[in-house]
Amino acid sequence: MIRRLVPFLALLVMSAPAVAQAPVRIGLSAPLTGPDAAFGQGLRQGAEQAVADLNRAAGGRPRWVLVPADDGGEARQAAAVAKKFAADGVRLVVGPLESGAVAAAAPVYEEAGAVMVAPAASYGPLTGRGLWNLFRLGPSDAQQGRAAGAYLAKAFAGRRVGILSDRSTYGRGLADAVAARLKEAGTPEVLFDGFPRGTRDLADLVARLKAARLDAVYFGGLAPEAATLLRAMREAGLGATLVASDGILDPAFAAAAVDGEGTVMTLVPDPPRLPEPRGARPAPRSPEAESVAAGAYAAVELLAQATERARAADPKTGRIADGRKVAEAVRTGPSRTLLGSAAFDARGDRAGAPVALRIWRRTPDGRLDYAGNDAEP
Repeated sequence: MIRRLVPFLALLVMSAPAVAQAPVRIGLSAPLTGPDAAFGQGLRQGAEQAVADLNRAAGGRPRWVLVPADDGGEARQAAAVAKKFAADGVRLVVGPLESGAVAAAAPVYEEAGAVMVAPAASYGPLTGRGLWNLFRLGPSDAQQGRAAGAYLAKAFAGRRVGILSDRSTYGRGLADAVAARLKEAGTPEVLFDGFPRGTRDLADLVARLKAARLDAVYFGGLAPEAATLLRAMREAGLGATLVASDGILDPAFAAAAVDGEGTVMTLVPDPPRLPEPRGARPAPRSPEAESVAAGAYAAVELLAQATERARAADPKTGRIADGRKVAEAVRTGPSRTLLGSAAFDARGDRAGAPVALRIWRRTPDGRLDYAGNDAEP
């Protein structure tokens, strides 16, 4: 992997101005403490290695400097980090991780003229607010919903599909995206309904599902409710295939579902591993850290390339007066990153952000797992 990365890094250096430049600061807003600290450390490890690799490609000069800050995964703290970065003149930011933290920080960064790249936040409306400075690397919930709708339109063509949600903003957004894609395909759902989170008795709803003679049911929601729904369906003798998002990616689903085998799930594809660092042993990473490290690495690459193309940084100080030039350069991409080519639509969503389809199946030891079980899109 590192051999493939070196030519690109060399190209990036060759395209930079020949004069020596002061280092450009890239802020990292991540949950370095708190319940999501394992993910935050992965973001930090990925961003740190990207900066180190870029500087190494620049002949060892400190062309880029990472400025990490702990947002605790909380909206209020993320907004405080944003204000601190704004006051310090940091105009390039990777993060935050959580959608709520991104929503709280994005307007602060916009006012300060800072560009932010969110590696993993998936809440659909984040990029629908008209912010010029926000870019998302991973697929949004809406993109997952559309991928599920495309799968249902193809795999269940000519058959009967129902759509349910847990009536939350998250679940209803997924359900609406699936419905829109089915309508585009000319195969709209025959039933659209839902039930609130925490509901335990689904007898009446499942009776309606059986009466509708459904072959597949899409559920927009989280693991506990998905398990409750599937159990009620199977106990009522309804064998319809359940399709859902990675909201069900929780031990609660595998443990509580009566028979989850055959359930189809959309999710972000397995990320690539970071390039092997030169002259050092790779740092051990937890599964949580591994899942986000590549996204942080790619976010640094994206910001660095856009900054170079826009010649946005003052060579003497390394400061960026206004991030709009960088944002324009991001939009006019595509940029080459560890995650592949990255281009963005007018909203700031990555165009064609990849979505994987996996099927939950029983393993030889009796566990319910999805790993390696790709569904045909």
